[in-house]
Amino acid sequence: MILTLTVNPAIDRTITVDRLAFEDRAYILSSNDSPGGRGINASCVIHAFGGKTTAIVPAGGSSGTRFTEFMNGCGYPVVVVPIRNKVRTNLTITDRQGLTVKLNEPGPRLEKAEIAKIEKTVRAHLDKTRWLMLCGSLPPGVPTDFYAGLIHEARKRGVKTLLDTDGDALLEGVEAKPTVTTPNQQEAERLLNTALLTRTHYLAAAERIRKMGAEAAVLSLGARGAVGSYPDGTVEVLAPRVDAVSPIGSGDALAAAFLWAMENKSDYADALRWGVATGTASAMLPGTKFASLKETREVYAQVEVRRLT
Repeated sequence: MILTLTVNPAIDRTITVDRLAFEDRAYILSSNDSPGGRGINASCVIHAFGGKTTAIVPAGGSSGTRFTEFMNGCGYPVVVVPIRNKVRTNLTITDRQGLTVKLNEPGPRLEKAEIAKIEKTVRAHLDKTRWLMLCGSLPPGVPTDFYAGLIHEARKRGVKTLLDTDGDALLEGVEAKPTVTTPNQQEAERLLNTALLTRTHYLAAAERIRKMGAEAAVLSLGARGAVGSYPDGTVEVLAPRVDAVSPIGSGDALAAAFLWAMENKSDYADALRWGVATGTASAMLPGTKFASLKETREVYAQVEVRRLT
């Protein structure tokens, strides 16, 4: 089973407009609310592909009740840890040309007792888990070494970990030696405190992140695909050119499909090919929607893999 933890879930409000233009009006074409958060998105993809997954989320307040109602029909187990404050709402505005603006709330402040409940819930599920995905930002009140502690605990239980976060939580998490970390370009730039502008930069960044502690590092590059640095070499995976409608959530889809493929006995290079195919296929769909396995297979055939070392 793949266990996902989303410490800072959200109700994602996606608004589609005719066009986005600076200092000009736009007309709303549609609006939709759905449960969100990197771990939730990952579990959705894994479940849709036929994998086994359980999602752990904290939720509270009236928005937490609504979030839980959204999750009731998701098809996979969801363990809700009660908290006092309400779940945040994130806003995504996208136009018909694929231009997107994403605005995220910081999330509810968690108390020490609530953080301890989340940790206890994760530990209780580790014995039934092969992979633990630690996903997304940390809300106020959660220490930056939170993911690092769970990585250490998972390793003691023989559970592999995938770290997908940003900022200090990413830095401390990578140093705790996760099995895989999957930053996007902007997260990697903040982690390394350097601009990544060229192919050479991307390849060097993935290797540098791996040497910071992760067993493997995957650098997600959106429409350009991804690069991966592994113990036995480096791979570059090139995405086909497609008409992207909404890229929001594509990185979550990449990480989820990567683990799904690893669980299905793919090697690192082929798993990353599946990840890039899923992220690319999902970007072709409106809103925060994820490609089916059938849609992903069609793109998978067009993804190019270059083993560099």
